[in-house]
Amino acid sequence: MALCVQKEGKNSQMDSSKYVRYTPEQVEALERVYSECPKPSSLRRQQLIRECPILANIEPKQIKVWFQNRRCREKQRKEASRLQTVNRKLTAMNKLLMEENDRLQKQVSQLVYENGYMRQQLQNASVTTTDTSCESVVTSGQHQQNPTPQHPPRDANNPAGLLSIAEDTLAEFLPKATGTTVDWVQMLGMKPGPDSIGIVAVSHNCSGVAARACGLVSLEPPKVAEILKDRLSWFRDCRSLDVLSVLPTGNGGTIELIYMQTYAPTTLASARDFWTLRYTTGLEDGSLVVCERSLTSSIGGPSGPTTPNFVRAEVLPSGCLIRPCEGGGSIIHIVDHVDLDAWSVPEVLRPLYESSKILAQKMTLAALRHIRQVAHEASGEVAYGSGHQPAVLRTFSQRLSRGFNDAVNGFADDGWSLMNSDGVEDVTIVVNSSPGKLLGGHLTSCAAFCAPGGGVLCAKASMLLQNVPPALLVRFLREHRSEWADCGIDAFSAASLKGSPYSIAGSRFGRFAGGQVALPLAQTLEREELLEVIRLESHGFTHDDGVLPRDMYLLQLCSGVDENAVGACAQLVFAPIDESFADDAPLLPSGFRVIPLESKSLNCPLFQDIPTGNRTLDLASSLEVGSGVTRPCADATTNEYNLRSVLTIAFQFTYENHLRDNVAAMARQYVRSVIASVQRVAMAIAPSRLSPHIASKTPPGSPEALTLARWISRSYRLHTGMELFRADCQASESVLKLMWYHSDAIMCCSMKASPVFTFANQGGLDMLETTLVALQDIMLDKVLDENGRKALCSEFPKVMQQGFAYLPAGICTSSMGRPVSYEQAVAWKVLNEEECPHCFAFMFVNWSFV
Repeated sequence: MALCVQKEGKNSQMDSSKYVRYTPEQVEALERVYSECPKPSSLRRQQLIRECPILANIEPKQIKVWFQNRRCREKQRKEASRLQTVNRKLTAMNKLLMEENDRLQKQVSQLVYENGYMRQQLQNASVTTTDTSCESVVTSGQHQQNPTPQHPPRDANNPAGLLSIAEDTLAEFLPKATGTTVDWVQMLGMKPGPDSIGIVAVSHNCSGVAARACGLVSLEPPKVAEILKDRLSWFRDCRSLDVLSVLPTGNGGTIELIYMQTYAPTTLASARDFWTLRYTTGLEDGSLVVCERSLTSSIGGPSGPTTPNFVRAEVLPSGCLIRPCEGGGSIIHIVDHVDLDAWSVPEVLRPLYESSKILAQKMTLAALRHIRQVAHEASGEVAYGSGHQPAVLRTFSQRLSRGFNDAVNGFADDGWSLMNSDGVEDVTIVVNSSPGKLLGGHLTSCAAFCAPGGGVLCAKASMLLQNVPPALLVRFLREHRSEWADCGIDAFSAASLKGSPYSIAGSRFGRFAGGQVALPLAQTLEREELLEVIRLESHGFTHDDGVLPRDMYLLQLCSGVDENAVGACAQLVFAPIDESFADDAPLLPSGFRVIPLESKSLNCPLFQDIPTGNRTLDLASSLEVGSGVTRPCADATTNEYNLRSVLTIAFQFTYENHLRDNVAAMARQYVRSVIASVQRVAMAIAPSRLSPHIASKTPPGSPEALTLARWISRSYRLHTGMELFRADCQASESVLKLMWYHSDAIMCCSMKASPVFTFANQGGLDMLETTLVALQDIMLDKVLDENGRKALCSEFPKVMQQGFAYLPAGICTSSMGRPVSYEQAVAWKVLNEEECPHCFAFMFVNWSFV
């Protein structure tokens, strides 16, 4: 029986100390109503009593109390379930951290022992300088730290030989997964926690490059293994993966022979392929293991296929250890260990193939993030707009990335062929007269691509950037398309979707007269990747065949814009799309990719004669494989901030055969103009300019910024009588740092008829979705909505008279067109040292994107 405690007033007809008992029939009737309406109104409760005779003897107030208790029980149940889930995560993470701590303790003990041994050997060597035996002992001890096991050749046609290779691979992989055989160094910024990505480490002083990640997911081990094996779904650099043979083993596992091709990251290097054995098996403790290694002449096994223009790389024992958690979920240990044959690429590009951090971002972290994303979507907690399912949106992201990779690499088996140049080698033009190989089943939905006598043309180039953070550059290109894009080119691309491409000869190109509005579609859990639709607002584009629509649409993928992500590749890829936004819409991606080069590449002679000024170089003109030329070392003081990266640009266009040369000339000219625009942007945002316009994650360090921060803080205290910061810091540097990292958005605007923003802290830049470079292009009246402008106008006299005013909660708009809500805003007058008005300051409290 259900019980309900009644606590009534003086006029209550029942004693509050008595219980009201409900029969099972009454509870069932109430539960039916609760499932339809958890909070019924008074009229609905009275109607319920009239319609259900079994409830006739119950007072309406009793019914009300029952629903209150029922809602309370539901809330408690959900909270208990949430706490149990968090507790399971914390328990599993605690276990993972304890294991990692034990591993680090053993590593410390080993290092202490080796340090003492080295000290003893050095002391002995100093006593007997003529005896070199100690040196030989030390050297041999160093070389024995990571011995490379030698395997006798196996019989390629004998399954037992493959099983022997698989078992050896498992034996070599498991110590790597537990962190005992490779010298691992934890990546910066990777802090463990129940909601974090996990523990991520990279190799140090080992053969090849390696990365290791440990994390928690709410999926069972078999599902995790299935996702990891589907490498095409999460490894964006994977071009193809063919399982050529599957052999079952006696212990219930499987052996697979796999041939995989991967894309090259730039236009100036060859792609890689792999011939590997993958072994899937279970362990005695219930764990599931998927391990893999390359089959080479020294390892044994059958010979794999060979493809022209691909460089064979090697996978050293790698894989994933999946351990089940109590109460559900899994603990995952992922290890990627490869040798990418860096010596086969130009010296300037070798850091791309020798960086463990880049490997961690591209493979190890990508796998773990994809698994967590799938688990999050499976929980039903993800709400996406546009009416598309998460799997469809993931497919759009994969198609954009894959199409851009196809354009950058231009494989001959996809139909690409090199077009004659105009004598200057800065831009490469390739054409594809069989775009069906690229677009596959999506080809039939676009009449322009299917037109006989036509094809696809790609103009691409690579260049070296200096002193430009990749994330900052890509974020600027995303937020300020009008700085580099041409409305005529975008209109030409949009025309291909209509099946009516027009003549290039009579086109009139120019910058956009309108703006751009970003419509977010989806983003990953760590927000390292964002899929959005960009609506380009213009005044139309007229040509000989008609008038294009006023607005054009781009499907855009932006990734790697977190400046704290070490080794992350920043990328902006977009493709014109029809406003119908169909699931099978054809995509012809273009865009930018910026990959950082690690500092060790500065020893390269190609870099030593490059001044550290804000210049960008054509990378193709400086490549020299195997060059023996030596140049004098640059002064060490000029290399104080050596941040270099490789930028790859690729733009695709459709063409008709009789217009191919015209389209090629237009594409070559356009890419050169984009390169010039990127160079201007790079010079403007380079941190070495010693101006406030630096990377947004670091507080500005100029004297003007320090002075302005002191004025803002002092004026706020003078007008409101309160401190802007909790801590009372006397040093100007401390005041600036506190303001920069303040949780609320603080920004300043000029005292003009049309105020423009002149300064903002990190919160303000995030709210406006802009950078310090572009902040001065944003006007105050464009940010505030109509109600906000009215409130500011009504309170403006108060700001001028008493120095400050409070504005009510409202909605404003970011530079990308996204609405932003805030609970309250404070406006005050900023006074300089002479107590004269300098500017206006605004603080938006508790802001968030709507």
